[in-house]
Amino acid sequence: MSRLVHRSHLLGARLRSLRKRNGLTLEELSTRCVALDRELAPSVSYLSMIESGKRVPSAELLSLLARVFQRDPSWFLDENADLGALRPPETRGSPARIPLEPAFLFSKEVLQAAIPELLSQTGTTGRQFAHLLIRSHQELSRNDFPELERAAEEVGERRFPLGVDDLMRLARRHGLEIRWFERKAVRARDQDQEVRSILRSFFEAPRIVYLNRALQADPARLKFDLALHIGHKVLHGGDGRKSPHATGGEMGASPDGGSSASAIDPNDVLYAWRDFECSFFAGALLCPRAPFRRFLTRERYRVEGGRKLELTPAVVMRRMTKVSPYRYWHFFDAYPPGYLRAVYRGNGIPLPWGNMAQVTDPCPNWAVFRMLDEPGTPSGSQISILRTEDRSLLYCCHSLRTRDMAGNPHVLSVGIDLAPALEANGIDASPLIAGLTQECFRRGGTAPIPHETADALRLVANVLNIAWVEEACAQPARIICPRSTRCPRGGRCERAQVSRAKEIRDLREEIVDRLR
Repeated sequence: MSRLVHRSHLLGARLRSLRKRNGLTLEELSTRCVALDRELAPSVSYLSMIESGKRVPSAELLSLLARVFQRDPSWFLDENADLGALRPPETRGSPARIPLEPAFLFSKEVLQAAIPELLSQTGTTGRQFAHLLIRSHQELSRNDFPELERAAEEVGERRFPLGVDDLMRLARRHGLEIRWFERKAVRARDQDQEVRSILRSFFEAPRIVYLNRALQADPARLKFDLALHIGHKVLHGGDGRKSPHATGGEMGASPDGGSSASAIDPNDVLYAWRDFECSFFAGALLCPRAPFRRFLTRERYRVEGGRKLELTPAVVMRRMTKVSPYRYWHFFDAYPPGYLRAVYRGNGIPLPWGNMAQVTDPCPNWAVFRMLDEPGTPSGSQISILRTEDRSLLYCCHSLRTRDMAGNPHVLSVGIDLAPALEANGIDASPLIAGLTQECFRRGGTAPIPHETADALRLVANVLNIAWVEEACAQPARIICPRSTRCPRGGRCERAQVSRAKEIRDLREEIVDRLR
């Protein structure tokens, strides 16, 4: 009897350690088991008793738990197995920071005087600066805004999914009146190019929501706009200090028009923050945390699954980075020829070239930029090795080519840092990444993933329950870099445009190489 008790405590300790290292709650582990075998799956309370050593699972149930974590059932009972081999993921995902010394130079008064000059000299608009501030705040907060989450769940009562009629009823319940207008897309400026822009909806204080009738043919976007305006009414009392919701070009920016690069209007920051709050609220209303996480578990994080529930890919991807038990995510929304309109870096991924302003040499091997140039590729998954300074970082992303409501093509991309997941499952990430990097360099920057490495990544994919990580293992891995002019492959990346612009660092390296 004592041996059985000992075995039960050993098994429970291993299960609890493995579950926590992979960021799963007892409820989520139960849900994963249900997805594999509904009849055999344990309840939350029974899992708790297993972990505390009060119950010993049957051989069949132990086999089911082992399948979730891609382990042999005997591992849970092996007294000689090294539990310490399951190293917790290293701390990642925090944006780079600089020491503010001497501190007096960063006083409120000095910054208020210096920022307008900085924006003017760099050609950065007040709107762009506001979005940079919000992005940094979002990343430092790890996308965690519990007050917005609670407000959305109280309004929607955590019902999922919500249909158009449900959103209409919620709008009326909060005193909103819906009025429809007709307006087609028009030509608008987007920095140095023309794009199509369309006014989707706007709010007229204190209670009128104007919706473009074109939204009636697009339920997913209609639901988002309704949720957006319900959010403004709930969060801000419908005071009207919110940007119109438009797509494409300057008319689609936030706030409307924005200030010039020579000044910053206080409304730039206020309106941009209001837009962020309402957008986050809308996502939480349409995809409440607990039921949406269960949905992602069933769909194995396939973005395309959102079509079944009339959710836009952008909403699915953004909420995915928030509700997943795995923390190390990033999200990009890119428009031609290389603008990043939206960025989230919960995994600290170095920002790919192309944010805020068009540049001449984005690395075309980033999936988000590569698919901008490949109209025939609707979606795809990619394993990428990002070379930055002397480090190799390993990521996997799933990208989707789509069009906004005005008809402009763009690419949405969501991805994860693979290293913490490897380490959490007892796999030393450093030699694996180094070996894959070497193989890619040997083959000119792109290489099939070796079998042993692919097996490790598939194991992680199955533990995380993310189908597109497993799918990416069948595709070649790619070396990516921040800029094609500094490509670690030994030359410029293919298809990179020739740039006449050179930086001091480039000139210095040329001189040193020439005089060696």
